[in-house]
Amino acid sequence: MLADLSPLPLGVLLGWTGLAKLTSRTLLRTASESALMRVLHDVGKVALALRALGAVEVGLAAALLANTGRPAPGVAAAALGVGFLGYLGYARVTAPDSSCGCSGGTETPITWRAFARAGLVVAGGLLAAVATGAWWSAVADRPLAAVGIGAAGLTVIAALSTDLDHLWLLPLRRAKLRLLGHPLGGIDATAWPVPVAATVELLERSLAWGAAAPVVRSALIEHWDHEGWRLLRYAGVCDARPVSVVFAVDVKATIDNSPVPAIRVTVVDELTQEVIPEPPLDWPKHRPLPLLN
Repeated sequence: MLADLSPLPLGVLLGWTGLAKLTSRTLLRTASESALMRVLHDVGKVALALRALGAVEVGLAAALLANTGRPAPGVAAAALGVGFLGYLGYARVTAPDSSCGCSGGTETPITWRAFARAGLVVAGGLLAAVATGAWWSAVADRPLAAVGIGAAGLTVIAALSTDLDHLWLLPLRRAKLRLLGHPLGGIDATAWPVPVAATVELLERSLAWGAAAPVVRSALIEHWDHEGWRLLRYAGVCDARPVSVVFAVDVKATIDNSPVPAIRVTVVDELTQEVIPEPPLDWPKHRPLPLLN
């Protein structure tokens, strides 16, 4: 019975992945991330190869779903699964960061789930090759057992398909967070110092940075914390003189809690070590918004 029913979930899997390749609007982007680029060196050729593979999968799915006990569709499916395993192994070795290209619609990394799904195609094809009757006859003879086996097969396929994570895995993770809470929920974030990189990111998005950008000529040279402020020093040039540009940012400020922080800017002459009272900073001019009467 298991062999007679195997063409049903296998045909659904191959038909779904094949149609995804044939109808995908993002296939060119997926093709550019595929390991096939190392072989064909052309995005158009890789996309054409994926379309052709999708057509083969759809044709094979139709043959499996219409099969009445012939071994040929099952053998072909098992051979296709072996080809999938070989390609995944090659891609994992030569381009581990490449996209799996399993469904053609999303950029899916190559993980153990991709290998398991290809192995499932091999196993399903071998079972279908030894089937002695049509799957609909098995459903008619023992409907309850057929429904259970079919549901189990489709569940395994869904669990191994990263394309379907948004339907079950992400909601499951959200439910887990709601029930058990976030693992870092009891930690007081204010008790931990803000990383310097976060302060630099906040600074480089600020108006103060935009105003001082014509003067700054270096990356961050040094930084220190003093009385609740984080001071960051950069080298610069002002009126043909070497200067230090010092920014003072709230030591606890981040993009999340202070997207528009108050930042102090000081320009110091490197030769005299005197503060330049009115440095030529390019502060943006804001036009007043019109008021409605």
